[in-house]
Amino acid sequence: MLKSIFTAAILLTAVAAPAAELTAQETHWLQAAAPVLAYAKQLALPIDIVVQPKAGPGDVPMAMGYDGKRCKLVLSMRGRMDGDADAILAGLPAGQQALMIEAMAAHEIGHCWRYANGVWHALPAGFVDRDGAAGAGANANAGETGLAALRREMREMRREEGFSDLVALAWTARRHPQQYQSVLAWLQAVRLAQPTPRGGHDTLGWVRLAHNPAVFAADGTPFEAVDALWTEGLLRED
Repeated sequence: MLKSIFTAAILLTAVAAPAAELTAQETHWLQAAAPVLAYAKQLALPIDIVVQPKAGPGDVPMAMGYDGKRCKLVLSMRGRMDGDADAILAGLPAGQQALMIEAMAAHEIGHCWRYANGVWHALPAGFVDRDGAAGAGANANAGETGLAALRREMREMRREEGFSDLVALAWTARRHPQQYQSVLAWLQAVRLAQPTPRGGHDTLGWVRLAHNPAVFAADGTPFEAVDALWTEGLLRED
């Protein structure tokens, strides 16, 4: 049973129907993500799994949220108005779909690791942001205009997404080295399809740095293995 496989609790939101059963699609995604969730458990990351009874506008199939000191891995697959949740896997051979879901789960766990370690929106020690704030994103700058605030928000989001894209690739490099180029090509295609250049998910600056799995540090966790490459991407930002 899934609940015994994943030590993280499976929570249904309060408005869920009495039937607290997972759908076949949710089961498939969680089974594919199981190696990542098991690793997160080893690290004692505070993760709960939340299944939305109905996806909202703009919800992605799998996303990370936060509530207090806990991370919430949210599945939004039911009642979608924008098509099936598996659409993101369209065109992939059936044998590669679970691999890409696993990479997506690693990406989301990268977000949780940052949040749980208190470094959300923080930059490497000694890094000076172009806004003049050393070591961390410049949050709530006094006198900041609406447009400037939006640019800052997008930049902070893009940096976190870039970090987690690298985590997904570092995870793949270690766990599925023979499939690395397939995951890299798929992730690059997903990011190329982003509708807003320099938006929160425009992480191509980082993804393109990871053309070879040898760029990741061999020691430490996948989160630590991406530090140097993430910093290099920060330095190359426009």
